[in-house]
Amino acid sequence: MKLHLLYSLLASSICLLSPAAQAQDAAKMLNLFQSMLGGAQPAPPPPTAPAGGLAGALLGAALAQGATPQGNRGSDLFQLLSQSLDQIDEPREIQIGQQLSAMLLGSKPLLPDMAMQRYVNQLGRWISLQSARPNLPWTFAVLDDPGFNAFAAPGGYIFVTKGLIDRVADEAELAGILAHEMIHVTSKHHLIALNKAARAGLLTQAISSQLKNDVGGLVSGQLLALGRNMYTKGLDQSDELDADRSGVALAARAGFDPYGLVAVLQQLRTAAADDALFALSLSTHPPAQLRLNQLELAMGNRLDAYSGQSALTITQRLQSLAASASRSNPQAAAPRAAPVQKKN
Repeated sequence: MKLHLLYSLLASSICLLSPAAQAQDAAKMLNLFQSMLGGAQPAPPPPTAPAGGLAGALLGAALAQGATPQGNRGSDLFQLLSQSLDQIDEPREIQIGQQLSAMLLGSKPLLPDMAMQRYVNQLGRWISLQSARPNLPWTFAVLDDPGFNAFAAPGGYIFVTKGLIDRVADEAELAGILAHEMIHVTSKHHLIALNKAARAGLLTQAISSQLKNDVGGLVSGQLLALGRNMYTKGLDQSDELDADRSGVALAARAGFDPYGLVAVLQQLRTAAADDALFALSLSTHPPAQLRLNQLELAMGNRLDAYSGQSALTITQRLQSLAASASRSNPQAAAPRAAPVQKKN
């Protein structure tokens, strides 16, 4: 399949590019990925960033000379994030999410498995229909990374790692994780965090420091601090606990066992803090036992009627989808017969 080949080549080659080129090609990959999945409007390629990583992607739009977003609603990303959240409309929210998504794709390539990518999108989009914001351009992607982690970006962009997919026991657990990340989006937790940083002057200091350096120079310490604040240090504890409480309810509304997320947290509770595969997830979230305690208080027995449902494993679901595809297109699935040898 030509599209699959192109997708695989992009996924494997993007990590070999320079940070500035990664930001450009990551956005192209996001466009390709969305088009292959029938996603929403493509993300415009971000301007060449002065530095790599999260901070470079965030500041790329703010430092681009003459760049004016559609609708002429603000001169740059810093002014946008410094405003009241009420002034950040949905198109701008999506724009910020595209920038962050391009950064994530620049640091971790997409898993070159279209069956898995399509499945996670189908699952995520079904859950999104039960959310408070079903009309966002929800896009879900699996990153080719062995760690156990999940990320969200404003506007409806959700990422999970291959390591997480490999370690969830069944579909209900994956649904619980996706629902948790989707609550971060619907509640605008990342926008709130960025807004706090901007209003505290962190972005002003970072931009001022970066402008004193060469465009190709190293990322300043302040820019790195901003990046760590978003994706390395994590969100506020209250945001994470809110995403847990509302996430189990969202998963239940979508027809999944609400205790799927509980099972994931029980796994995290037994993970060693020095285990490299779990280190980032553990360091960016409240202790798993605290999260379990808070969920127990919030859930009580109110969601028990939705629990106890048998759930397919991810492998079983993929096999079921493949079988359904074969039945709907038997000619494509049927093996070709060997050509008849002509007798002499």
